[in-house]
Amino acid sequence: MPENEFEPEKRPPQASAVFGERTDLAEKYAELLVRDGDLLGLIGPRELPKLWSRHILNSAVVGELVKPGQTVADVGSGAGFPGIPMAIKCPEVQFTLIEPMERRATWLAETVVPTLGLTNVKVFRARAEEALFEAYDIVTARAVSALPQLLKMLVPLTKNGGEILALKGSKAADEIKDSKNLIKKLKIKDFEILTAGADLLPDPTTVVRITLL
Repeated sequence: MPENEFEPEKRPPQASAVFGERTDLAEKYAELLVRDGDLLGLIGPRELPKLWSRHILNSAVVGELVKPGQTVADVGSGAGFPGIPMAIKCPEVQFTLIEPMERRATWLAETVVPTLGLTNVKVFRARAEEALFEAYDIVTARAVSALPQLLKMLVPLTKNGGEILALKGSKAADEIKDSKNLIKKLKIKDFEILTAGADLLPDPTTVVRITLL
């Protein structure tokens, strides 16, 4: 195996366009992921060559769909995707990262948030169904589960008239089709497939936006 096969991806030029004057914070976050990712089971070594393009920037551009002053819950945050990159990009939005695994939640709360000085982020160690004491304007999730199962988890956390932003791939339309039978039960108004970062990234992010009644 070549020694540099899993060399961490260097910060691409698009990072400055996405993060602006907060690009250095994104760089610090990348350094923490490289340092702690494998040890703590946050991100595997095979992901390091795509750390920025597939993970950090892919998450951050979803901030385009959020407005200042809104509250966002990121469910199953794991290593902080998409919540931490979105919070770096959107300092005027309040984020709650909901993560059930202790070592990941502790790393986010005790390492990432203080190191980056993210005053707009709090971390709650819990599963989604344990975090129902508050409802949010927007709830996000990335790589958690298929959309029908995901909606059952996320809708109870979302305010009436709020939105769910599910980061999905090429099967987004199929997952929406599989979720149609939940429209009445979960009081879903509509589904949209959006592309975030289309003018910034060579591989933009596919997002399913679900609006509730």
